[in-house]
Amino acid sequence: MIISAREIDACLSGQTGDPHSILGLHPLGSGKGMVARCLSPAADRVELIDLRNHDPHPMERLDANGFFELHLPLETGPFPYRLLSHRGKEQWEWEDPYRFSPLVEKDELKGFNEGSDRRPFLKLGSHPRTIEQVEGVSFVVWAPSARSVHLVGDFNSWNPNSLPMRALGSSGCRELFVPHARVGQKYKYGVLGADGVLREKSDPFAFKCESPPGNASIVHPLGAREGGGCSLSPLSPGNPQESPLSIYEMHLGSWKFHESENRPLGYLELADCLPGYLADLGFSHVEFLPPSEYPYGASWGYQVTGFYAPTHRYGSPEDFKVLVDACKESGVGVIVDWVPAHFPADEFALASFDGTCLFEHEDPRQGRHAEWDTLIFNYGRPETRSFLIGSAICWLDRFGVSGFRVDAVASMLYLDYGRKEGEWIPNRKGGNHNLEAIDFIRQFNQAIHEEYPGAISIAEESTAFPKITQPPNAGGLGFDFKWNMGWMHDVLGYFRTPPGERPSQHDKLTFGATYQFSENFVQAFSHDEVVHGKGSLANKMNLPEQSERLANLRALLALQWTWPGKKTLFMGCEFGQWKEWDFDSALDWGLLDSPLHAGLVNLVRDLNQNYLGHSGWAKADHRSDKFGWVDCSDKERQTLSFLRFGEDTRDTLLVACNFSNQLVHREWGCPYPGDWKVLLDTDSPDYGGDGTAGDTRFGTMDHPCDDLPHALSFPVGRWSVRILCPDQD
Repeated sequence: MIISAREIDACLSGQTGDPHSILGLHPLGSGKGMVARCLSPAADRVELIDLRNHDPHPMERLDANGFFELHLPLETGPFPYRLLSHRGKEQWEWEDPYRFSPLVEKDELKGFNEGSDRRPFLKLGSHPRTIEQVEGVSFVVWAPSARSVHLVGDFNSWNPNSLPMRALGSSGCRELFVPHARVGQKYKYGVLGADGVLREKSDPFAFKCESPPGNASIVHPLGAREGGGCSLSPLSPGNPQESPLSIYEMHLGSWKFHESENRPLGYLELADCLPGYLADLGFSHVEFLPPSEYPYGASWGYQVTGFYAPTHRYGSPEDFKVLVDACKESGVGVIVDWVPAHFPADEFALASFDGTCLFEHEDPRQGRHAEWDTLIFNYGRPETRSFLIGSAICWLDRFGVSGFRVDAVASMLYLDYGRKEGEWIPNRKGGNHNLEAIDFIRQFNQAIHEEYPGAISIAEESTAFPKITQPPNAGGLGFDFKWNMGWMHDVLGYFRTPPGERPSQHDKLTFGATYQFSENFVQAFSHDEVVHGKGSLANKMNLPEQSERLANLRALLALQWTWPGKKTLFMGCEFGQWKEWDFDSALDWGLLDSPLHAGLVNLVRDLNQNYLGHSGWAKADHRSDKFGWVDCSDKERQTLSFLRFGEDTRDTLLVACNFSNQLVHREWGCPYPGDWKVLLDTDSPDYGGDGTAGDTRFGTMDHPCDDLPHALSFPVGRWSVRILCPDQD
């Protein structure tokens, strides 16, 4: 025996850091020949096959765990070989993983370590490769404080000792090429942490994941990149604020069930029906609640464990790409909900990855959300920034998604978010802003916009943090849009109010105009408003009769579509679902058999068609000079009226709202003389209304009204909205 028992133990435990210096074929020094060593725990005996002459050389078993050694005193240098293992009558020939040089050099990981690598997934994770005409899989994992890391998986029968990984210098990464591994095999990393605890960890960079309770990673090819110049979205790459953005937000697992199997539709089944539905209704984009891998169904995907993998629940990654491509081919862009704000503490995933707080912040006052019982990323760590930004770039590269709605941005921006006094620590300037998270967000937005000029990013942010949608070089965070949470809460508060009390709540309709143009807003009625006891959007209308509630819902949606800002509507709201959203069951599609619900769908379709087809409706919805009040003070009659201006007089829209339970006939101020026509009336019988307002064409009167030079006299039915435009016929 040439090697010592101590060295064998160190190799088996992986604590050498460089198992390749022991295993494989090595010179012993001048005149002493070569030595070969291998690990084959399942074998009774192993032979080294010299490929020059195919002579077998029996190896000596030195340890019960399958450590074998062979001294070749006459050899003077490396030569090609394979290994042949025997157990009883079984035998198998295999390539030695420890005869290959590293496929990733430590210098290639410099960008990852510095936080500047936008595609770390090309190096880390598992990648099928062919080296020296040998097919296998390259594995690289970041675990800088680990005492040892072993690969365990289908390719080594999940033996905890047979595949120790080598350290790649000061990068903190471990590497191994496994010749006999192949696509489709499951694997994990056996990480002996700095705390002395052995944990089996899934691959943070896995492109495909096993379902619970196994939660293993699966070797999967990356696939062809889309390329930076691909078409991601119908929006204008130069200025998305000037393009129509009408988003259908949906949860993949509860949109529609298979008719006979009582299960959610898979990616391929969705690809057959979802794009056509969205295109027919005129939505420009669909937004998927987080499609990344997650173990807990009731989190709806917001507790991510696989940041690089579409969830297994509905099919393969290739199936997900088919769905994305089908949407884009129908003219519908795909936005994915992306969750860099936190991650769950599941043992198999990112938490305490190498026995230290590697991905999460070490101080629980900065590293844990008590409200959600989740962990917060350490945004000051360069490798964490590379990991997260790489995730976003990978979704763009791999699937060609149109962009991201970034979840829980407010929780990232504030150190005291959801915390009481004494439960948080100030930043280096003494304030409550998370400076590292702010820098990360700016870096993220810069990265996706430089790599994909057509990509868009939308912040879910509920505070008055300034310049969310301003570029970083102007002191902003760089998002394209921000959800308008304040407007949503105010407007829903008004519509929840009984008719007789609405005059006292009138300011909820008007206050939003005071800050509407401080950011590039999306007016959103999202999943958050139809769950956890909040009731459906239709049932928020707080009226006794279903027909009255749907009339109010039609008026609400018309207000949303005509108000400045882009649009987001959660699935089921387009046809007035009565029950609260349940992630575990399908929408109530049978409601479409009712004329009232089918009429609501017709309204959404017409709102979208007008919004997408009108030359100025969306183009100017971020400009304060293109919005003006007609009358914002008519609280007793419960009317509201405003103007939307375009580049030309003929592009002007006059929006007249009547949120009372009585038809209102009054004069409305008008900026331009001539004939005006009704472009859309939510009380139309086509939408399930009564059509009580009558005429649809009106001429102006030559006297001022509502501080405007002209007047129009026309009625608006109860609980309805009429949209007028100059009559060019």
